Amino acid sequence: MSAGSRAIRVTFQDEWGMPEHRGLLDLDPRVRTLCRVLVSYPEVRHILPDRVSVDAVASAETLDSMSRFLGRQRWLIREVAVE
Repeated sequence: MSAGSRAIRVTFQDEWGMPEHRGLLDLDPRVRTLCRVLVSYPEVRHILPDRVSVDAVASAETLDSMSRFLGRQRWLIREVAVE
């Protein structure tokens, strides 16, 4: 991770952690919708299978909001951590 970014790392539910799934890059319509919501935040730099890269200047409130949003996706995500 570069000095100009932070990340929100996610741990997936067991069934979504399997090799046939691609985490946040999966083609499932629900995951694609989730990613569309995430990229609506201007602070989001890019999305990887297990994390969302966010500008270092993102406010604590924005990171908290994104973390809570991801945490509510219990069908997909087990745990969320801001790095």
